Amino acid sequence: MCGIVSCVGDKEASQVLLNGWRRLEYRGYDSAGLSLIGRDALLSVKRPGKVAALNQAVREELSPKKNELCRIGGAHTRWATHGAPTQVNAHPHLDESGRIALVHNGIIENYRYIRSHLEGKDHTFHSETDSEVLAHLIGDFLKGTC
Repeated sequence: MCGIVSCVGDKEASQVLLNGWRRLEYRGYDSAGLSLIGRDALLSVKRPGKVAALNQAVREELSPKKNELCRIGGAHTRWATHGAPTQVNAHPHLDESGRIALVHNGIIENYRYIRSHLEGKDHTFHSETDSEVLAHLIGDFLKGTC
């Protein structure tokens, strides 16, 4: 099973998201990730395995990079349906511009058709997931080129 945690508030988002994950651990999952809205960019960390590995990665990768308090974020625990439980297949997924982060529960049945359409428009995909296709599709709509 998967779980989604998100927050908007006055506390450090990464800690709120990690605490939310701990409450979801009983559900079973094979990978996890989070994205935070930073001052100039999205900050993302994804890992296969348990939240403890991700917690360590968040401390190592995000803390030195950010100079501001991130108060908005989203996180996901994933049970693989499309693609193996790897770091690249873990959520969140970004669109082509890197400005949209998406977490998604469910299955997009026609993702191969959509992916092929977007590849024809020079989109580059990094995962085997249907969710990354959805992130790219949303980004394409926002650019007005879909």
